[in-house]
Amino acid sequence: MTAGRGILHQEMPRGDAQGRMHGFQLWTNLPAALKMTAPRYQEIPAAEIPEHTDDDGTRVRVVCGEFWGRRGPVEGIAADPVYLDVSVLPGQRKHLPVALDSHAFAYVFAGSGRFGGASAPQPMPTENAAAAEERLDAALTAANRSLVLFDRGDAVSVQAGEEGLRFLLVSGRPLREPVAWRGPIVMNTDAELREAYAQLERATFLKV
Repeated sequence: MTAGRGILHQEMPRGDAQGRMHGFQLWTNLPAALKMTAPRYQEIPAAEIPEHTDDDGTRVRVVCGEFWGRRGPVEGIAADPVYLDVSVLPGQRKHLPVALDSHAFAYVFAGSGRFGGASAPQPMPTENAAAAEERLDAALTAANRSLVLFDRGDAVSVQAGEEGLRFLLVSGRPLREPVAWRGPIVMNTDAELREAYAQLERATFLKV
């Protein structure tokens, strides 16, 4: 979904027969020139997401961008992101390419593993710090619900733990623009932000 100059939406996802599901919302900022672009929505069924299994059993589903000769169905995102769902078998070591002009992060949501390759990855726990410290050791082992940030580099390496590892690997070009953010609206300056909220109060922000 591209919010642009305004979109109202409501989503009610369903789990499996037991009510279980994985759900992620990732938002990318629009550059200044596209802040008030026309809104749009893309609905991509799971069956349309290409999947590739490498010789060592590593499985990658390509949601957005191009990877291993496959192109994801989500298109038209300003930061040119590559959005991958990666599964690595227990004990397997894998190198995954990342564009040099992109920033990257990995979010673990099953199993655990050690990350390296790009310079100075930093585990960023998403739960309370005390519990997370027990899951993240000095060797950069990242367990379930952990975020790992990477500096610039041309590849990310990962060593899966005993239970294997499944994670999102997301990379994209930095916009290098100032950010003014409050609630659901992201602009470049505080003045633009104030004007956007004034328009929202006057019911003139959403434009057809």
